Amino acid sequence: MTTILVDYDSGNLHSAQKAFERMATEVGAGRVIVTSDPDVVARAERIVLPGDGAFPACRTALSAVPGLAEAIIEAVQVRAVPFLGICVGMQMLATTGHEFEETAGFDWIGGDIRRISPSDPALKIPHMGWNDLVIDRPHPVLEGIETGDHAYFVHSYAMTVSDPADLLAHVDYGGPVTAIVGRETVVGTQFHPEKSQGAGLRLIGNFLTWRP
Repeated sequence: MTTILVDYDSGNLHSAQKAFERMATEVGAGRVIVTSDPDVVARAERIVLPGDGAFPACRTALSAVPGLAEAIIEAVQVRAVPFLGICVGMQMLATTGHEFEETAGFDWIGGDIRRISPSDPALKIPHMGWNDLVIDRPHPVLEGIETGDHAYFVHSYAMTVSDPADLLAHVDYGGPVTAIVGRETVVGTQFHPEKSQGAGLRLIGNFLTWRP
């Protein structure tokens, strides 16, 4: 099996690559390849889309690589390849981003990306650091992960899902903030699983062995 980490110059992939390689070895999930080659992505059996920074910049960077976005869409929408979006990569699953300007997402999970508005003015934006997950509904990628497990966040914007059934987990940061979404062969984490120690590595291992 081959898992692709999509490289489109929108984040440091070193820690993600190491975490996915470690868990692929532990669970016997084959190779992990970092690439921006659409032909390689088109043959992937798992796709991971990371992303750091502003939604419009990441979306523009992805579209700037000829054929890359199209290869991802074909793999996920036509071949039903399991897909994991991380941070802004997860936000791209939404219908529309509202960071600086309206930006179209993949619209695989209906919803909008908007700035976090904590009810407590003492809570700083960006939301940065560890927070406790609250599991909203079971999913194979959450096997062995429980409410109260910690995850590491760095973000100012978050997804509001149109269908509550797509919300797998949230955290409390002056109100509920979406942490994990999922529908069919697609999942996304607002936090960085590669930086979230035990719970994050468990989620990565679960994704690598997931059979939707």
